[in-house]
Amino acid sequence: MRSVAMEKAIKNDQWISNEEDLPDPKDLPHLPGYNLLIRPVSVKGITKGGLLLPDSTQDDMAYLTTVGRILALGELAYLDKNKFPKGPWCKVGDYVCYGKHTGTKLLYKGIKLLILFDDQIMMKVNNSKDLDPTFNLSN
Repeated sequence: MRSVAMEKAIKNDQWISNEEDLPDPKDLPHLPGYNLLIRPVSVKGITKGGLLLPDSTQDDMAYLTTVGRILALGELAYLDKNKFPKGPWCKVGDYVCYGKHTGTKLLYKGIKLLILFDDQIMMKVNNSKDLDPTFNLSN
């Protein structure tokens, strides 16, 4: 069996739009099946207090934080009662964590997005800042 060479693949922590001021696309593509459309959230280069973080620190933080916001759910997402007996545990607008190499990357209307299966989500967080290591540096 032949293995896929992943060393040149773009990792999810590198697949983030730098233009976070751009709004989410208004008309999103239709998602079939168990898919979720995720907009990755970037790691900040400056703390709330204005401290500029070195590139090495930003790289370390990006490695640790593969977080995104759910933009859309496929019509079958979280409906498999065997996998999700308690029903959906995340919804549109929630911030979620996912694996570094999971999903399919796409550029849609100038925004970098990911398509993931519902069972590739590792956890939900109330706020993406809960996972931002710079959040407590300026408090």
